[in-house]
Amino acid sequence: MGKTISEKIFSNHSGKSVKAGDIVVARVDALMGQDGTAPLAIRVFEELGGKKVINNEKVLLVLDHSAPPPNEGVANLHKLMRDFAEKYETQLSEIGEGVCHQVFMERGLALPGSLIIGADSHTCTYGALNCFATGVGSSELASAMYTGKLWFKVPETVKIILNGKLRKGVSAKDIILYLVGYFKADGLTYKAVEFEGEIIMELSMDGRATIANMVVEMGAKAGIMPFDEKTKEFLKEIGIYIEEGVFSDKDANFSAIYTFDLSNLEPQIALPHKVDNVYPISSVDRVKIQEAYLGTCTNGRLEDLRLSAELLKGKRIAKGVRMIVAPASKKIYLQALKEGLIEIFLSAGAVVVNPGCGPCVGTHQGVPADGENIISTANRNFKGRMGNNKAFIYLASPLTVTASAIKGEIANPLEFID
Repeated sequence: MGKTISEKIFSNHSGKSVKAGDIVVARVDALMGQDGTAPLAIRVFEELGGKKVINNEKVLLVLDHSAPPPNEGVANLHKLMRDFAEKYETQLSEIGEGVCHQVFMERGLALPGSLIIGADSHTCTYGALNCFATGVGSSELASAMYTGKLWFKVPETVKIILNGKLRKGVSAKDIILYLVGYFKADGLTYKAVEFEGEIIMELSMDGRATIANMVVEMGAKAGIMPFDEKTKEFLKEIGIYIEEGVFSDKDANFSAIYTFDLSNLEPQIALPHKVDNVYPISSVDRVKIQEAYLGTCTNGRLEDLRLSAELLKGKRIAKGVRMIVAPASKKIYLQALKEGLIEIFLSAGAVVVNPGCGPCVGTHQGVPADGENIISTANRNFKGRMGNNKAFIYLASPLTVTASAIKGEIANPLEFID
């Protein structure tokens, strides 16, 4: 019997042939911790008596969730991370450099065939680069820094094939929202997902990352994209030359195979307060909004900013609406400046904040008032997610968020696309 991509990666990293369901101790290639999770991992590492961080050059600590720090408590946690990074010579991403997942990929830490862990549930984003990446707890991160390894249960794999041709106004975010609505929050619990199909091959790396980012919202352990010329080109742009990826065998054993034709897919909306509470936009009431948020580890990439700016150019944000834009990284921010995208946002009345998690995490930027409706490109809309449990968060694509900001209510982007 052949192997899936996950089975191959875990076999390579455990030194033996393994299959789904096996318990393994596997070598970890790269690790990530952000300012909401790394401080606890540091404390656990010290309690374990750690003297050396194994594979320290592939450990990235990121200051992004509450950055710049909103209070002295967070400032002290940032100092703890800086001191640890300096002492053990790990990589550090400072405030303003961007969201952990985007920075991790831009630094070339996610490579095809690698095994990656991060103390953040959306670590699965890196699967866009044909690797197995998954979120872990702070104590697991500490253990891996201490030993260079971690135990795993090799997951079963589900294959999702996406065929057809996307309609105008529909993007990768609509695809993953549709899938989350279809499978629900626990439909693929502890499964690895391999994506294939015509639509996947047409998507950019930014689009693939958007989909991989949200597989955890279906309960999945990892979401893995195919290796192709787009993968090679992304890596080439950051100075990494890799010609081969990992593919599942033709006779690999999948626990299920799902095929979707998305030719008729329309923009999707996740209604409060659950990510899987998803409906096509044609069936959603035109809810009046007070805040529109473009950014996060799901949709703060350059393609997302370009789509939004193209729709917004020459227009104004509706009266009574705040639009907040947070580029996913400094690199993206600088390119957006060169292309004139930032000027378009500011001229339309939007606010552009520093690269980072921003309003998504709800600790220091863009916190909504009681009873307000927010339409966001984020990956979660749980009650209180953006800092106020009396607010209502709707999830949508960059195009839908922008169209809604222009109209002042949830709107189909086709209303503004020529």
